[in-house]
Amino acid sequence: MKRDDIAQLYCELREETARKWDRVLPVGELLVDRWEKAAFLNFGEKTSIYDSSIVMGNVSVGKETWIGPGTLLDGTGGQLCIGDHCDISAGVQIYTHDTVRRCLSGGRAAVEKGDVFIGNNCYIAPMSLIARGVRIGSCCVVAAHSFVKDSFEDYSIIAGIPAVQIGEVRIEGEQVRLVYFGQGESGEEYGGKG
Repeated sequence: MKRDDIAQLYCELREETARKWDRVLPVGELLVDRWEKAAFLNFGEKTSIYDSSIVMGNVSVGKETWIGPGTLLDGTGGQLCIGDHCDISAGVQIYTHDTVRRCLSGGRAAVEKGDVFIGNNCYIAPMSLIARGVRIGSCCVVAAHSFVKDSFEDYSIIAGIPAVQIGEVRIEGEQVRLVYFGQGESGEEYGGKG
């Protein structure tokens, strides 16, 4: 295949994607089936992962989870386990190791390692970073640009650098409420009848 043929194919795929999905994507995203990539990685049924996502080491992901573009899932220092029905948004980085002490000691200290667990039904917002050894319970929200270095229980709303719990998720049937500390019962509502 000649360069001109490849360029023509790219243009056709770009136009088709823009027309069908109203988006313009990098060439890798046009060529790779996100669900096939997830199946290749032995992730759960109906899970998808963008081509621009990096997966290293021992990573498991449940069913119907969406892993956005530009993410990094690092299971090289331990197991990284993400549950069912999660969204791992664009630019999220999750690590099972860090090299801070090794670097600062001139290589004398060991690389620090720790498993990371993210429960079911979690939303990890864009550009968040989750450090080694963290456990995030089910039905949690991690706000955008958060640095999560501690573990949190089910139904937590987590935000900040370093992240702290700023509220809780309340679910009753189809009704989902995000209640922020200091705002009483007047948190945002999602789904169901208001």
